[in-house]
Amino acid sequence: MHSIHNNNGLTLLEILITMLILSVGLLGMAGLTTGVMRGNSFSSKVTTATTVAEQKMEEMRRLGYSGTPAADTTTTEDYDTLMHYPFYKRTTSTQMMHPADGMKVITVTVFWDSDRHSVSLKTILAE
Repeated sequence: MHSIHNNNGLTLLEILITMLILSVGLLGMAGLTTGVMRGNSFSSKVTTATTVAEQKMEEMRRLGYSGTPAADTTTTEDYDTLMHYPFYKRTTSTQMMHPADGMKVITVTVFWDSDRHSVSLKTILAE
């Protein structure tokens, strides 16, 4: 007795299920790719902000204890005022006699995305 069944091809249902599985996988990969791109962009902004803060911190260290303000002060370099970094804002704060006499705490904070994110660096200068 001969069989009439021909198993050489795929049915329409098998093709539709395969396309559904493939579509779900590709959509998942698209979402993952978008998340990775956002993460890379944020990391780049953090790195840039850290560089901008470090530049100011090095300047303050070069000035030393006697070259920095003699009273508690805070200076702000607003958005569009930092050369090469128009999307960042930097504040520099000096606190006298903190943690002890003859010491200053210098804090440099860099903001971006309308102050939603920031990076801060601190150092202590002594006489």
